[in-house]
Amino acid sequence: MRKISFTLIFVLCISVLSKAQTYQNLWIPDTLNGTEFNLTIKDTIKQLRTGNQTITGGINGNFWGPTLFINKGDTVHMNVRNKLNDSTTIHWHGMHLPAVMDGGPHQVIPPGTLWQPYWMVKNQAGTYWYHPHLHEMTTEHLTKGIGGFIIVRDADEAALALPRTYGIDDIPLMVTSRRYDANNQFLFNNVAYGDYVLTNGTPNAQVSLPKQYVRLRILNAETERGYDLGFSDNRTFYIIGNDGGLLNAPVPVTRVKLLVGERVEILVNLGNDAIGSTLDLKAFNSGQAFGFPGGEPATSGQFGSLLNNVDFPILRINVSATSANAIKSLPTSLVNNTYWTAADATVNRAIAVTGGQPGPNSAPFSFDNKSFDLSYINKTVNLNSIEKWTITNSNVFGHTFHIHDVEFKIVARNGSASAVGAYESGWKDVLYLPRNENATFVARFDDYSDAIHPFMYHCHFTNHEDGGMMGQFVVTGTTGINNDTKSNLGFTVYPNPVKEKLFLKINDAKSTAYYITIFNLNGKALIMLPQPEIVKGIDISSLAKGAYILQMMDKETKSISVQKFIKE
Repeated sequence: MRKISFTLIFVLCISVLSKAQTYQNLWIPDTLNGTEFNLTIKDTIKQLRTGNQTITGGINGNFWGPTLFINKGDTVHMNVRNKLNDSTTIHWHGMHLPAVMDGGPHQVIPPGTLWQPYWMVKNQAGTYWYHPHLHEMTTEHLTKGIGGFIIVRDADEAALALPRTYGIDDIPLMVTSRRYDANNQFLFNNVAYGDYVLTNGTPNAQVSLPKQYVRLRILNAETERGYDLGFSDNRTFYIIGNDGGLLNAPVPVTRVKLLVGERVEILVNLGNDAIGSTLDLKAFNSGQAFGFPGGEPATSGQFGSLLNNVDFPILRINVSATSANAIKSLPTSLVNNTYWTAADATVNRAIAVTGGQPGPNSAPFSFDNKSFDLSYINKTVNLNSIEKWTITNSNVFGHTFHIHDVEFKIVARNGSASAVGAYESGWKDVLYLPRNENATFVARFDDYSDAIHPFMYHCHFTNHEDGGMMGQFVVTGTTGINNDTKSNLGFTVYPNPVKEKLFLKINDAKSTAYYITIFNLNGKALIMLPQPEIVKGIDISSLAKGAYILQMMDKETKSISVQKFIKE
């Protein structure tokens, strides 16, 4: 009996190892380049596991979306069409842009509707991303796989000798995990952590990378889990950028923590590795400090996972032949960032993480004991002000803090400037708040003001933000909403009937269109245009023949006017 038992154990071990060593080639997202981008959000299916296909969501595909390459200084136009059965939003995470274009919970895109935001790219070169942000639905929509990368290029980055051949030596990695039910469908209700890693939507991912320096752009797109990243041989790698772009110089590390919503760009030297050799990018998540997301001991239940408190692989790397124009040396310097300091700030704000305590009177996580309310403005910020924000987490659990519109400089952790890690020395839009700690950042709120549409700040754990751990702020300029009446807020449309492009003539020369929405006669929104460039006309070629209502909101008074038109 003992011999049979040992034999069975040996066979089971070999079976487990065999499964662990079955890899799938990493999917590299397609790319879109230019200044106009067509993005279609849709319900899809994907074969992720043996057996039933999984119901997923994607943008222009069946999971995740294309990588958008945009250039600093260009004005980009997004044509976002929602073909889901649900309303959703698309937030341009990390982008500096007007609030009405931001894609937060206020910019809801109903099913069957086209949303057309645009903005001038003012961000420096870096790795950003786009994802849904509909209140109470963000976890579900992100779990389905809706999102994508944005890579900004600029002249400073282009002048550096860095790997930038997309898909060859410059690889985007979206890292997350999923839990499945018996029918291979995603579980997301009351599930903080997945059981199985997906890298760019690929289980057990592997990739062949050339024998030289390679660049990995890594995004933590989890619900809650943090990652302590490193390589299986503990080699040194170099952080060259984080959320808001390149650092001033590479930072050598053997580990880097990456929490939800954060991005990091690293260089790893494969030049000394033999062709055909392998190594793993891993999460060294065992033995983390108490409160680290994903460090809980449970393997099941709401906060349990098969990946909790263990080390696990994220990507198998197979070393291949050197590519043409290979980067074989590490730059000693990168860009010359000039950062805001605490002394530059003229306004100081304090925000506390509240709620979440165990017990009969427990409340959801929140900020300052105020759960998110779409109609409540938590903070009012003056245009061009430089502010210092200190976020304090007195809770037993770590969180991430994300703010929309601006990139910030972390100036202190727990009151100490020296406690800020070199790896997070650049521009950031997400920071990690370990339990019983605080962090202070400085940001300038420039370029965009809007008394109506707010920006968000929130924990980027999607189940926490869905549960109300969000606040919102408006940036106000010299004027707010003008309640004075105008002589004539009406407008006319021409030509009418129209085939392809519709133009507006606003009767009052002082008026400007703030928002235009086109409805069918049943009141369904079909096209939504924030701050439209009406001098260029409105493209209505996608509409079927028939009658429609065009609704215009005046920029200054926010008053509404309507006109009917006929599409030929």
